[in-house]
Amino acid sequence: MAETVVEVEGLHLAYRNVQAVQGVTFCVEQGEILAVIGPNGSGKTSTVECVEGLRKPDSGRISVFGKDPFQHRGEVYEKMGVQLQETAYPSKIRVEELCRLFAAFYDRPADWEALLRQMDLENKRKRWVSKLSGGEKQRLSVLLSLMGRPKLMILDELTTGLDPEVRQSMWRSFEAIRDSGVSIILVSHYLDEVEALAGRILFLEDGKQQFLGSKQEFCSYAKERISEKNWDDSDSLEKLYLKLMPKQGGISMDAIG
Repeated sequence: MAETVVEVEGLHLAYRNVQAVQGVTFCVEQGEILAVIGPNGSGKTSTVECVEGLRKPDSGRISVFGKDPFQHRGEVYEKMGVQLQETAYPSKIRVEELCRLFAAFYDRPADWEALLRQMDLENKRKRWVSKLSGGEKQRLSVLLSLMGRPKLMILDELTTGLDPEVRQSMWRSFEAIRDSGVSIILVSHYLDEVEALAGRILFLEDGKQQFLGSKQEFCSYAKERISEKNWDDSDSLEKLYLKLMPKQGGISMDAIG
């Protein structure tokens, strides 16, 4: 039976008068990829920041490797790698210098030279980090999250800014990482990415948990919420999700005509 790596029960978090997370409950098993999806402002990042120990919830229980991540952040981070949506690095540091610095944080770091090659950053090793493109910085962030040989990874917008070929390569890499027994929490707006990688989906809306289950179960859930005239059996998970979401405002030609 797979070990439970993350347990979250009745999570609540508010920012002044805004209820960011309301009663979220889920778990993550060893070797599982759980995707956290939902529109902007749904509570995705707030939820994972509590799991990471970056925020203390107002109420509820969180256990990561059997520890409260806020109270025992140092112990939890020995087994957890985090790739944040936005990361600021020193402006005057080169790629290989940053890799050496992160490797020094661990007793048994990963082979960062091999990771540079795998992330197609070998020819950028002498470049200032501040001069990297957005996609290159994203790949570097993922590389650094792997430095401690984590048993749990939290990936916030994994492939933002990456071209399709690199995205596909990253997906294959994380499938292999999952198959080695590493658990992954994946926060993503890309439903094709969720469909390719995730075993289960946690769907949040307005800070509330709307759904937790498999991809097939999510499709059934979405169809129940969508008018029968607006979907058919050929719809992908992404199409169903977009039909589930309220229409966003667009630009009218009248405004610019």
